[in-house]
Amino acid sequence: MKTIMTATGLAALMLLGACGGNADDKAADNIEAMTENKADALEDQADMTSNEQVEDALEAQADNVREMGEDAADKADDDDNAMVEQAVKNAM
Repeated sequence: MKTIMTATGLAALMLLGACGGNADDKAADNIEAMTENKADALEDQADMTSNEQVEDALEAQADNVREMGEDAADKADDDDNAMVEQAVKNAM
């Protein structure tokens, strides 16, 4: 009986390890949502300005934020590192 319980416990741990870590997947989703919201806000600001240079700069910044978010989300997912999310929050 003790052997069966040990084997069952080990099997359960192996299954959990094979899941791939949901924390990094959730972090990647959070990063994408956070940076998308920031980029949308920048584009809204760009739409409200009457200065073309400021509008272009805000739109370029929005593009950079989106690209940074995609790269950070990929990094969080590829490295299985949910702590990347906090680094993105700090950078914003």
